[in-house]
Amino acid sequence: MNTVAAPPPRPSLTASTAAADDIASQDWTGGPLDCTACPYRTLRERTEREGCMPGHACLQEAYALRINRFFRWHPELADEQLAHPYFEVRAIAARYASVFRLTGLIHDPDETVRLQVALRLPLAQLTQLAHDPHREVRIRVAQRLTPAALAALRNDPDYGVRELVAQRIVPALLPTLRHDRDRAVRQCVAQRLDMPALLDMADDTEAEVRRVVAQRLPVPLLSRLITDPDWRVRWEVAQRADASVLRRLADDIDPEVRCAVHERLATPPSRLPPVGDRPTPNTGAAHG
Repeated sequence: MNTVAAPPPRPSLTASTAAADDIASQDWTGGPLDCTACPYRTLRERTEREGCMPGHACLQEAYALRINRFFRWHPELADEQLAHPYFEVRAIAARYASVFRLTGLIHDPDETVRLQVALRLPLAQLTQLAHDPHREVRIRVAQRLTPAALAALRNDPDYGVRELVAQRIVPALLPTLRHDRDRAVRQCVAQRLDMPALLDMADDTEAEVRRVVAQRLPVPLLSRLITDPDWRVRWEVAQRADASVLRRLADDIDPEVRCAVHERLATPPSRLPPVGDRPTPNTGAAHG
């Protein structure tokens, strides 16, 4: 009688993942892992994802991916580790912990932890991080706050935060940002601002801002910009102006502007392409 050989044992999760994890295991303090000192050492008695696995899913690891895997397997333990001395453990625990426990981390000494808090904190409490000392935390706050609540960040010292504010704040408060010290912020404002405040930005010191104004001003007001010192602004005017303004630009000192004017004057109004379909000038070179 022939006997059927038993199949080889299936590799355990430990064996199959050890080769994939090429980073040596190390305790977060820099020493070797010591499972006897871990409060969850009894988890090692369980199988695979029901337990823990040094070098793969471990709370005491220095490697954040392995800490995250531990909490992914045991999210119910996250609340217990929000005061852990290692910032990576606190930051990752904050991803899984109850939102009702996150307020205790608003003043955590590490910005990595506060960043995770900013991503999950209820909106009613998020303004407590509006003046966080780290820009990345405030950027996350600016991304999540309601448009009406963004007023608290209008004077943020970082232009990236103020740029987000300009993109999202309620239109009624946009005029308060039109004199922002950073060009990129003012460009965002000009892209959203309504009349008559938009007309005030026609005198902005930066040509890139005035270009946006030229793209959005009502056509009857474009004559305000036909003497702009930057050829790119005048080119934008030539794309939208009526015939009377175009004729005043026909002898512009810049050939790109003159070409745009002549093309439009030679094209019947009914055949002009929509403004959004017209070409944009090559602004890489300073000419004209």
